[in-house]
Amino acid sequence: MERRTPVLELARTDPGVISRTTAVPRLDGWTTGALLVAGLIAMPIVAVIALAVAPSDDIWRHLAATVLPHYLATTAVLAAGVGAGTLIVGVGAAWLVTMCRFPLRGIFEWALLLPLAVPSYVVAYVYTDILEYAGPLQAALRDLFGWTSRRDYWFPEIRSLGGAIAMMTLVLYPYVYLLARAAFLEQSVCVLEVSRTLGKGPWQSFARVALPLARPAIVIGVTLVVMETLNDFGTVDFFAVATLTTGIYDVWLNMNSAAGAAQLAALTLGIVALLIAAERWARRKRRFHHTTPRYRALATVPLSPARAALAFLACLAPVVLGFLIPATRLLGFALDHRPGPGTGRFLELAANSLLLASITAGLAVLIGLFLAYGIRVSRNRWLPAAIRFASIGYAIPGAVLAVGVVVSLAAWDNAVDAVARTWFGLSPGLLLSGTVLAMVFGYLVRFMALSFGAIEASLGKVTPSMDGAARTLGHTPFSVLRRVHLPLLRGSLLTAAILVFVDCMKELPLTLLLRPFNFETLATNVHQLASAELLEQSAPGALAIVAAGILPVIALSRTIRRSRPGQGASGSRP
Repeated sequence: MERRTPVLELARTDPGVISRTTAVPRLDGWTTGALLVAGLIAMPIVAVIALAVAPSDDIWRHLAATVLPHYLATTAVLAAGVGAGTLIVGVGAAWLVTMCRFPLRGIFEWALLLPLAVPSYVVAYVYTDILEYAGPLQAALRDLFGWTSRRDYWFPEIRSLGGAIAMMTLVLYPYVYLLARAAFLEQSVCVLEVSRTLGKGPWQSFARVALPLARPAIVIGVTLVVMETLNDFGTVDFFAVATLTTGIYDVWLNMNSAAGAAQLAALTLGIVALLIAAERWARRKRRFHHTTPRYRALATVPLSPARAALAFLACLAPVVLGFLIPATRLLGFALDHRPGPGTGRFLELAANSLLLASITAGLAVLIGLFLAYGIRVSRNRWLPAAIRFASIGYAIPGAVLAVGVVVSLAAWDNAVDAVARTWFGLSPGLLLSGTVLAMVFGYLVRFMALSFGAIEASLGKVTPSMDGAARTLGHTPFSVLRRVHLPLLRGSLLTAAILVFVDCMKELPLTLLLRPFNFETLATNVHQLASAELLEQSAPGALAIVAAGILPVIALSRTIRRSRPGQGASGSRP
């Protein structure tokens, strides 16, 4: 017999009481706090926009008449290609390992996340070394078939737009895989059973029931991929693909026009905002939260030998191409590399990277949870718009966002210095600018979309009736968050933390511009060596970045699998 808790029973029998008790003032503590935090995070973004609209020379007309159309076309093709590729690979793999039974499925659950730990520019370096004309693959083909020059055969050019799409798809699909798999695991098995009783097969249930229910999480995953693609600089610069991002760097560093760079960044930001607005408009009156408290372990579908082989190959290919081949190549470089003068700093660089990534991930989860829950409990109509504006830093290139951070913190330091001079006759100087705190602040602004998006998507699946029922029993909003939502959001919170942690380990432009004097991380060290064509010397640092992301990724996969209500460790297996 099903046992109903007093909270759920009251929610079922008297929904009018719930709606009355959930009413909150338009400006309460949650609303005020969320607005203040959102305003603090939005300061660098506002600074970037202010730079974009500030009077400047006629660089914008020059760009529009020359390279801007090419930038836009190339960026659109790149974003569409990477988005489509990651959508197919991420959703397909997530459904296979969640609902189907085939050999090594348990290993693929976490192995499919491994490419997330590999920076895209490192993958680009490795595959260029393998696939270029002088690389081992083409050399082997020439020896095998007796070809003597490039004119004797055709081989795809790795340094091209298609090559950039392939490289980014290989390392960015885990974003979609993570969120899609978490959404599939959180779905009620009862909904799938209803579909099966209506005569739908496994694939029809996937296409007509599971996929629409997982749509918010999948769309957020693809949106994150598109933002990451728009912000990438290392891969497109190495492949000589002219995008808006390379244009921003070119205008800023070569033309010495920060305002022109900010204008291109604002254009990129506008494109992302339009994409997000279009998606939200498409699902404006739809709800995706569950209406049943019943959860049981998901029943996997056994596949025929032929289909099991195809599923095995479909999951194996992205792991081999996105992780095993680059990691093996880097390991070979590292073993051949002779320790140089900088080897003694390796532990120091690793400690710096781990410390920055850990602090930022923890703060990003706390702030993302606070903002997402603030939207849920507040009825202030301006709050959602303010928070979403504050979380769009992911769409702004890191180098341009660094300018906003520097301007914002410099204004704060100057204000504090003026107050100290007036009241105490002392000058504290620059308190935040050029410090590790400035780097953490820049990371938070940059990666807030990761934590906020993942938590908001998961929070949206919890029916508001549960909040109302808990409030009728005398619980405060904070108590509801602690006792009702946090246990349900455990998987999504860890997902957000891992996404931020791994991205901080790989973050390059923001680190280069905000780091204190003589402060290095693994990412900056790898970039400096790889840019100097010293791929062998950069291999140990690149491998360390990959290794730092592996164990958290495995732990994340195991926790997500166990986070489903009714899905214990034993229930996760057929």
